[in-house]
Amino acid sequence: MNRQTQTNKTAWEYRAYEFWQKRDGTPVDKAKELLKDPRASLKKHKDYFHDVEGLNVANICGSNGRKAVPLSLMGANVTIFDVSEENKRYALELATCAQTSIDYVVGDVYDLDVSKYEGRFDLLYLEGGILHYFDDLKRLCNILYSILKPGGSMILSDYHPLKRCIGPESTYMPVYFDNELYPEDISYKSFFSKDEQKDFPDVLLTHHTLSDIMNSVITAGFQIRRFDEHRGWNDENIPWEFTMLAAKSIGR
Repeated sequence: MNRQTQTNKTAWEYRAYEFWQKRDGTPVDKAKELLKDPRASLKKHKDYFHDVEGLNVANICGSNGRKAVPLSLMGANVTIFDVSEENKRYALELATCAQTSIDYVVGDVYDLDVSKYEGRFDLLYLEGGILHYFDDLKRLCNILYSILKPGGSMILSDYHPLKRCIGPESTYMPVYFDNELYPEDISYKSFFSKDEQKDFPDVLLTHHTLSDIMNSVITAGFQIRRFDEHRGWNDENIPWEFTMLAAKSIGR
């Protein structure tokens, strides 16, 4: 496990289960919400998942299972690969409460046993802003390509790289090409009191340009089928996120 992953594992195993209960409710309550309409919980990606019955889906950095469990309820066989035991605890409890099941593998994606999972998955799903946890996108994409079946697809959704250049009140921040590792507050730190926040460990992040992301996907062998940019979360007229649909050709 490399230094970045170990740092992020330490951070994501500090009170993460507590955070998920603060934000999403108990696994019992969250399960009730998901059971009402599993597909709706996939939000802007729901149209990518019309028929997943019997498909093997890898949810990379799938966190607390809020996407994996709905996919399982829709009939998919879902495996989460994530670094956090705290995330695993919530996700497995969520699956149990929703009366379904998922597999959960805790570890560094860089250390994933490619020979074990080679060509296993019909779909790869990466969402929620995870690419900044990986300093070597080419290495990541090569692993993803290896575990995807020929003819399979990858749905990759992440923060738009331009987002980090937009500061308070839409001020411009000239940081687009900065890609060094740097420490940052973990995303859920603000959910806790000021007194508690001082004890939170930092995450270690790397930001990537849009060309870094796209070229890493292409170089690994994927064929990009679609690329969509999404407005800000409050419908701001700025690119906040993107979703890429890529495929692995049959016979490769």
